[in-house]
Amino acid sequence: MREFRYLIVGGGMAADAATEGIRELDTADSIGLIGAEPDAPYDRPPLSKKLWFGDPFESIWRHTAGRNVELFLGRTVKDIDPAARTVTDDQGGRYQYGKLLIATGGSPRRFEWDQRVQTSSSSAESGGSPRQGLITYYRTVQDYRSVRQQTETKSRFAVIGGGFIGSEMAAALATAKRQVVMVMPDPGICSRVFPSELSGFVTDFFRQKGVEVRSGETVTGIRQNGERLILTLKSGNELTVDAVVAGIGITPNLALAQKTGLEVGNGIVVDELLRTSKPDIFAAGDVAEFYSPLLDKRLRLEHEDNANRTGKRAGRNMAGAGEPFHHLSLFYSDLFELGYEAVGEIDTRLETIVDWVEPFRKGVIFYLKDARVRGVMLWNVWKKVPAARKLIAQPGPLTANDLVGRWLAR
Repeated sequence: MREFRYLIVGGGMAADAATEGIRELDTADSIGLIGAEPDAPYDRPPLSKKLWFGDPFESIWRHTAGRNVELFLGRTVKDIDPAARTVTDDQGGRYQYGKLLIATGGSPRRFEWDQRVQTSSSSAESGGSPRQGLITYYRTVQDYRSVRQQTETKSRFAVIGGGFIGSEMAAALATAKRQVVMVMPDPGICSRVFPSELSGFVTDFFRQKGVEVRSGETVTGIRQNGERLILTLKSGNELTVDAVVAGIGITPNLALAQKTGLEVGNGIVVDELLRTSKPDIFAAGDVAEFYSPLLDKRLRLEHEDNANRTGKRAGRNMAGAGEPFHHLSLFYSDLFELGYEAVGEIDTRLETIVDWVEPFRKGVIFYLKDARVRGVMLWNVWKKVPAARKLIAQPGPLTANDLVGRWLAR
């Protein structure tokens, strides 16, 4: 039994940020961190962004152990006993804690048909061990290493998904001089967050960069033919490629929280101090569902800023700070030479108002509901996120006349 004043379950950005928050207030007490990945905590966004555009691989590491944190890597927590304040991992390790943080993040969504293929293949093979999938569901630094190595010998890649990760990986692989074909069920790239005209522009922009875009298509199967992979599409067409990368979203890892008896909704329900329904257990990052006063609703966010902010605040509150979390996090993306920052609810099911300085090259998209701004996307516009948060806080009513040609000029 190992004893820690602070114990963190999870090895991602939120977990690392929590150790930083703890150390700001408590420089001496023991911290333990149990991570499922074999790698120490690292920055995740560069895996589909800056590492493909020249940043050194070493720049991703967060140096968690340098804060006098004991790391237990390649381990998965199986049980938490809140009454005894103990944790047990899959290798039989047992830990006693004073305060506990759950920052278990999310797992990539996988195609059901691919899971069935892998299961049946495993049963047919001796020993029944899991077959290595033909699709890389892109999420971890190991996935980055694998795909980067594939680019050295393979020339044609299929990217499944037209959202954030899919679009970033298509841009990254095209920048690496690989042939890329994108397959997505939506009519265009990021059509669930970009207004239709912008989505159409970005889709055409990718095509101009040499990316083949197959919109309105769904992958229904995959098979191997020698060294090549053949994707079957819902339309009946087939694609032959050398490698397949999928970015179709993540599912929050809530099983441990549910087993522990924590209140769970869309994520692990926390109060404004990021405490769960059990005493001395906190949650942060992709799995935490918190209340946002600015939007007057509960949120679960999967962005870097949210991981860093909730993780650090949870760590400080574990150490006794008692500081409410009311921050509305931003997110960003880089698509070749295009880029944006966004904050709030970015959803094309809301009313959208566009204010272009230069059409499709520089401008702002406002997302409104009931005459209030609920989200702001800053398209190649920088240093305006604080002003965007203030706009979201305004009670309204606001119309296009209040925003177009006016807000950006302030």
